[in-house]
Amino acid sequence: MSNSILVVDGSTLSRELITRRLDEALPGARITAVGTEKEALARLEDERFSLVTTALMLPDADGLELCRHIRHSKRHHYTPVIIISSDADQRLIREGYAAGVTDYFDKSLGFQAFGQFIKAFLERNSALYGRVLYVEDSRTVAAVTKAMLEQHGLVVTHTVAVEDALDLLGHARQADERGFDLVITDFFLKGEMTGGDLLYVLRARQHYSQQELPVLVITGNDDVSTQVEVFRAGANDFVNKPLVEEVLMARVRSLLLIKHQFDAIRRQAADMERLATTDALTGVRNRRFLVDEGQGFLSRTPKGWAFIVDLDHFKRINDGFGHLVGDKVLMAMGDTLNRLFPDGLCARFGGEEFVVLLHGDDVPARAEALRAEVERLKPAGVEVTLSLGLASVADHHGRDLNALLGIADQALYGAKAAGRNQVCRTLADGSISPVTVPAA
Repeated sequence: MSNSILVVDGSTLSRELITRRLDEALPGARITAVGTEKEALARLEDERFSLVTTALMLPDADGLELCRHIRHSKRHHYTPVIIISSDADQRLIREGYAAGVTDYFDKSLGFQAFGQFIKAFLERNSALYGRVLYVEDSRTVAAVTKAMLEQHGLVVTHTVAVEDALDLLGHARQADERGFDLVITDFFLKGEMTGGDLLYVLRARQHYSQQELPVLVITGNDDVSTQVEVFRAGANDFVNKPLVEEVLMARVRSLLLIKHQFDAIRRQAADMERLATTDALTGVRNRRFLVDEGQGFLSRTPKGWAFIVDLDHFKRINDGFGHLVGDKVLMAMGDTLNRLFPDGLCARFGGEEFVVLLHGDDVPARAEALRAEVERLKPAGVEVTLSLGLASVADHHGRDLNALLGIADQALYGAKAAGRNQVCRTLADGSISPVTVPAA
C-alpha cells in the first residue's frame, strides 16, 4: 500500500521543496500540498492520508490548531502529524503533545534531511510488528493461521479457550507488563464461552477501548445479521472464512496501526506530564510535583524523611563566575541527586534549594554521603559545599509535609549557623543536632 502524505505550508516555495524531497525519498508516494488550514481540512474530509506534515504557522491558523482538528476527526484521529519548525522549544513541545502532535522536525536541518526523516518515520510506523492473542478451537486451522501471522513478523500466542485468553490478558494487566496489541478470535467457539463472550468481557467488564485493544473477529457467516452482531459486541473489524492471506493481513495491519498510534499518544501524554512536573534546568522534579505527590510519598512507611539541601554561598558563584557557570552547577546538582537517590523524590524547591524525600534507617548517612560527594565533585570546576537540614516522620509524628519541611528548615538554619558544609537534623525535642557518620 503506497503512502499518501498531506503537506500543509503557507509558503509556495516551501511546499515545492518539501514535495520534491518527499518524491525523491518516497518514490510512488502520493503527495498532496496545500497552503492553508481551510484547504487541509477540506482535503482531510474527502480523502484518507497516512501522514500529515504542517508548518507551525499557517496563513489562517497555526499547525497546533490544525492538529487539534485532526485529532477530533473520526477518519484521521490516529493519523500521524509532523510539525516542521525551527524553534521547537520545551514550551512548544509541551503544547504540541497536548494538541496531539506525533513528532517534530527541526527545519534548520534542511529539507534534504526532511525527506529522509519522513522515510525513516514511515518505515518505523508501517512495519508489521506486535503481539497477537489468537483464540481458535480448531488446532489445524490455528496452526495454519498462526504460521501465516508469524511469517509477517508478528509474535502470536494461541489459546483454544476464551478462559485461557482472559487469564493471559488479566495477568499482563495485573503485572503491569506489556500486553497484547491485537486479539484475533473466532466468533463461534465450541467451549463454554464464545468469541462474543470474550468481546463482552473485554469491552463491558474490563473496559478495554477499541483503540487500546483492537479485536478482529473471524466468522464463517457473511450475512448482515452476523456482521451487526459482531460489531455490536465490540469488534473493530471482521474477516470471513476461508481466510485469504492478503485480506487478513490488510485488516491486521490496519488494526495494529490504530493500536500503535494509541500507544504513541499515550506515551506523549506521559511525556507531557513529565515535562510539566520536571524542573527544566536540573532534571529533578519541580515544586508543583513535590506539593502534589510529596505527602503521599512520605505516607508510604513510618520511616520517611525530608531534608532540604542548600548550596552554600551560591550567589558568590553567580557573581564571580557568571550565571552560565551557576546553571552548570545546578545541573550537576540535579544529576547527583537523581543518581544518588533513585528511590527518593528529589525536587528543586527554589533557586539553589532542593528537597529530598526518602524512606529508611540510613537517611542521615546518605545525606552526609551527598554532602561529601558534592564537595569532591567540583562541578564546572567550582568548589561547592552544601548545608543540609533533616527531619524524620518518626521524630515528628503527625506532622504533614509542610510542617516537616519547616522543621527540616530549622535544621538547615542550624547547619548554616554552625559554619555551613555540614548536615544537621531536628530531633524530637526540637533541638538541632549535627549528623556524624562513623569512619568506615
